[in-house]
Amino acid sequence: MATGALLSQAARRLEGKVAVITGGAGGIGESTARLFSKHGARVIIGDIRDDLGKSVCKDLGPETASFVHCDVSSESDIKNAIATAVDKHGKLDIMVNNAAIGDPSKASILDNDKADFEKVVSVNLTGVFLGTKHATRAMIPSQRGSIINLGSVCSSVGGVASHAYTSSKHAVLGLTRKVAAELGRYGVRINCLSPYFILTPLTKAIFQIDEDAGVRVYSNMDGVTLRQED
Repeated sequence: MATGALLSQAARRLEGKVAVITGGAGGIGESTARLFSKHGARVIIGDIRDDLGKSVCKDLGPETASFVHCDVSSESDIKNAIATAVDKHGKLDIMVNNAAIGDPSKASILDNDKADFEKVVSVNLTGVFLGTKHATRAMIPSQRGSIINLGSVCSSVGGVASHAYTSSKHAVLGLTRKVAAELGRYGVRINCLSPYFILTPLTKAIFQIDEDAGVRVYSNMDGVTLRQED
């Protein structure tokens, strides 16, 4: 009985938690929303892809998921997404700053346009800044909360993606470190997750590859046997 109870608790470890997930209509954000819901959380999906976002929420159920239109580069949209969570559920426990865009990588910085650079940064960095800022405002009074910022392998490695994308993801890691140093006293945790290559629609668009090419990214270890001394 005790073992069964522990397993049940593990399967619903986010029971009663309230989460806002930006970019939750597809890719990593959608998978996060589905996982959180499976573990008992109530999720607010914020995205500019209204039809996709509403479809995910319909699939998860109205008691579990709600959709709000949210352009993360707009401070009013971010504030509205968080206010929706607080107004509907009375609190905000988890903020996932996931929304991001990319652009085709160019060999030389001389080939980059300022407007294209700023567009990527406005979503990938400014969006995370705004999400972190207003989630913090909602979490400090309760002295608890978790903010999860999506970085990338590009947060620490150069030469993988475009100048704008790499710069924005480096900056997300720096912002997370800065805010982590100040929020501990309030019981609010903030972490940056930096995944490697995950075959999402965004990744396919950035690198202009198909499913087979995406799988081959991991093929450099084919036929290699790792030994203890390695």
